[in-house]
Amino acid sequence: DVENKRVRVKGWLSYAGEPEDGILQVDIKEKGAKDPVVSMNKDIAIAPGKTLLDFYCFLDDSVRCWSEFTPVLYSLNVGIRTKQGETAEQVVFGMRQLARDSSALLLNGKKIFLRGTLECCVFPLTGCPPTTENEWRKVFLSAREWGLNHLRFHSWCPPEAAFRVADSLGFYLQVELPLWSLSVGRDSSTNRFLYDEAARILSEYGNHPSFCFLSLGNELQPDFKFLGGLLDSVKSLDCRHLYTTTSFTFEGGHGSWPEEHDDFLVTQWTKNGWVRGQGVFEAESPRFDKDYSSAVAGMPVPLITHEIGQYAVYPALKEIEKYTGVLDPLNFKGVEQELKKKGLHDKAEDYLFASGRLAAILYKEEIERAMKTPGISGFQLLDLHDFPGQGTALVGLLDVFWESKGVADAAEFRQFSAPVTPLARFSKAVYTNAEPFRATVEVANYGAEALKNQTVFWSLSNRAGEIIKEGTFSGIQMQIGGGNPAGEVVCDLSGIKEAEQLKLTVGLEGSEYKNTWKIWVYPAALKIEKGDVVVTDKLIEAEKALKVGKKVLFNPFYQKCTGISGKFLPVFWSPVHFPKQAGTMGLLLNPEHEVFAHF
Repeated sequence: DVENKRVRVKGWLSYAGEPEDGILQVDIKEKGAKDPVVSMNKDIAIAPGKTLLDFYCFLDDSVRCWSEFTPVLYSLNVGIRTKQGETAEQVVFGMRQLARDSSALLLNGKKIFLRGTLECCVFPLTGCPPTTENEWRKVFLSAREWGLNHLRFHSWCPPEAAFRVADSLGFYLQVELPLWSLSVGRDSSTNRFLYDEAARILSEYGNHPSFCFLSLGNELQPDFKFLGGLLDSVKSLDCRHLYTTTSFTFEGGHGSWPEEHDDFLVTQWTKNGWVRGQGVFEAESPRFDKDYSSAVAGMPVPLITHEIGQYAVYPALKEIEKYTGVLDPLNFKGVEQELKKKGLHDKAEDYLFASGRLAAILYKEEIERAMKTPGISGFQLLDLHDFPGQGTALVGLLDVFWESKGVADAAEFRQFSAPVTPLARFSKAVYTNAEPFRATVEVANYGAEALKNQTVFWSLSNRAGEIIKEGTFSGIQMQIGGGNPAGEVVCDLSGIKEAEQLKLTVGLEGSEYKNTWKIWVYPAALKIEKGDVVVTDKLIEAEKALKVGKKVLFNPFYQKCTGISGKFLPVFWSPVHFPKQAGTMGLLLNPEHEVFAHF
């Protein structure tokens, strides 16, 4: 109880002897500290059977709250001493208060933003989740390296070791009942199990401060009357967490708005529109001045975007050698065999890198749109690392072992997935030198404190690193939350005479926080000199010119071309699991080729 600086202790004392007097001994220490912050002895009468212990310990002003910035833990030691002997129990906990205020998610009274990904119980070397802290430390430290503070355990609850590591590192966990079903409520034995299992999870892990959220399962259907009863029952057991009926659903009439007793909503869309890129990025040209404000208007609870991303990356064949345990990567071996048959094996690394870079760009746009939106309290990627099931969903920038594929840089990713993130809004990515570049700069501050009198710097530079223009915004106040305005960038582009890629950099002076974006500038007027090149959209003319040794630019109308269909976004999830989609994975180009010299 953070507000009243107290800890309520409840537990059972089991005793098999005759009635006697004893001493209840209690102390609370900050983990790693020598002296207790609470120490008390109390005489108690001990009766045979089970005696309920239920009392408060009051803390002083030195108590520190647990969060991602201060993962402070306390140990509660409770002992009973009698003439016949002693017994003791220790519990580790954190002082934290998780709440909501309308659509805001609050921890210890301050807004937080969840930067999350999924953990789908995938451990290829063993086929089962680890139960030691060292193994879980790799998972959480990998997520932390890439700027995340949140893990959602997709339709399962992790073991004790995972909670301990998350406690120590300040991670916010969403735990779920082991339920991913389209026939919810239909089997009475399953229903009883879910009630019992929810009670067991809360009893076993409820004291961990990292245990922040509980969902009844993933994409559940159809019986929301049963789910509503289950949710009410679960919420009555433990008020220290926030609860939701389901992590999204495709059930008609549900999923686009919170259920009656939901504390938060995990969704892909609301009744007003999409809140993830799949519904946007294929429909409009890239632009960076939009968010999901209209979709979340009127949302009564905190909203977390569900499984955003799912952009497939080409298989990393070098991963095959990592499978030294119980699983055999037959999927990767099949791809390798197919490439060799087609004489394309030497292209595998290029395919991996090109598709991986496209996925990284899209994940950046996904995350920034969410962070720009007032009324969104976080995102859950699918996924930072791969999921090998359901037809092989290689949707991660990390492989299934939580290790980088080499297609993106963790430090670069942290630029747009950090507690304090500079953001820029501009209308498009491509300009001519006859128009100015304009961008408004804002800062999402979900750090430990409000930031006062900050200086925000910006620059626009070319590929050689030469600065075209730069500036600063001084005296900027940044409250905890998103949308802290900094200023407007205006830059004349008329001095750029040849096609150029420019980089916008925005950052906070004296800090590690900065972010970057690329734009492209082309001459507004071009004198076309085709020389002796034959330009044609007709195959017959192209063949005729080539036969006599001429140079040809063959540019047919795409409507007349046959072949696989293409799209801007890469494969969604898996072309095996979802076969009715375009199978393209972006473009593979050699940017050093002379044809691109002026492009």
